[in-house]
Amino acid sequence: MLKKLLLLTAFITINLTASAQYKNKKHTKDYFPPYGTWTHQTPQQLGLNADSIKSAINFAIQNEAKEPRNMEISQALSFGREPFGEGIGPFAERGDPTGIIIYKGHIVAEWGDPYRVDMTHSVTKSFLSTVVGLAVEKGLIKSVQDSVCKYVPPIEVYNPTQINRPAEELGKPQMLYPFASPHNKKLTWDVMLRQTSDWEGTLWGKPDWADRPQGNASEWINRTRNEPGTVWKYNDTRVNALALAATNVWRQPLPKVLKEYIMDPIGASNTWRWYGYRNSWIVLDGQAVQSVSGGGHFGGGMFINAYDMARFGLLTLNRGNWNGKQLIAESWVKQALTPTTANTGYGYMNWFLNTDKKMLPHAPASAFVHLGNGNNMIYVDPEHDLVIVVRWIQTKGMDGTVAKVLASFKAVK
Repeated sequence: MLKKLLLLTAFITINLTASAQYKNKKHTKDYFPPYGTWTHQTPQQLGLNADSIKSAINFAIQNEAKEPRNMEISQALSFGREPFGEGIGPFAERGDPTGIIIYKGHIVAEWGDPYRVDMTHSVTKSFLSTVVGLAVEKGLIKSVQDSVCKYVPPIEVYNPTQINRPAEELGKPQMLYPFASPHNKKLTWDVMLRQTSDWEGTLWGKPDWADRPQGNASEWINRTRNEPGTVWKYNDTRVNALALAATNVWRQPLPKVLKEYIMDPIGASNTWRWYGYRNSWIVLDGQAVQSVSGGGHFGGGMFINAYDMARFGLLTLNRGNWNGKQLIAESWVKQALTPTTANTGYGYMNWFLNTDKKMLPHAPASAFVHLGNGNNMIYVDPEHDLVIVVRWIQTKGMDGTVAKVLASFKAVK
């Protein structure tokens, strides 16, 4: 009980600080880059130390990720070793270490190739949670505390090559029922968003137990399920179940939803793509629709350039507001930034919090990160009016890069 009270107190303090900073920002003239352009200011023009910025860039480049640049090979060497871990979505060769530093909305530095469209892995999850938030705002989902099962009908998998079912499939379900088991019926949108659902099942050929398997292998399949909300487990199969549910709520492909309500209004390019798997197609209102994935664990996910990542970061820095228009409800941003009880460093997917300052010791507790494997990082810092996109950096290099950028605020000559 004491731990919960301390956590609640810390969250309220941090959230009030962030809200105050946001309200103070409203009284300043914010800059939002229009489509196709983005102003550049030198660090000196905005009162930052140029040497510290250069040091941060050099540090990020020196801490380039060590994994192979070919994402298919990289996946095979990591997740591909898991049971049923083979890739089933598209992969791509990645580019050089890349990044952008945005202060007060203006670009003060960039490196690498920010126009290059690369996989962004689990940063995709932040886009997924956003389209779920839009569904809540529009009343398609009444509450995140509702059971997901009430919103998901039987789903037909699109398989045009199979017209007649073979005899051995007689009596087996012809449709997908991803939330029909006694355990899955209890799952709310909130626990799915926080990765505390312990959803059970197999989706797109990937069993939930085979994704980052833990413990005794003899218990992987039939272990007792944890009560929803009690245990945090990073699991892409469960994320994909959420994406499938959201697709059925919207009754249209999620990339179309994201494009209409978020990416077009923030002036994103037309080069980003959100992919699923070669077998993740369903029949929806008489059409074949791909249910997209929440990351690149099995391939697919969001393929995007650094500028578009930065625009999304700037949107979340401004708590869902873009140039006076509230694209994401501010209440949703607050929920996304609320610590998960079972993992206080995690909000909604994939909003990593710095509440305990374990991830980024040199950053403010109010900072947060949209993070994906690789590593791909969108660092968002309301206290400093700062967004940093860093691509293809080792985990150990993230805090050092942020620390050197923040040093530019103190080391002005």
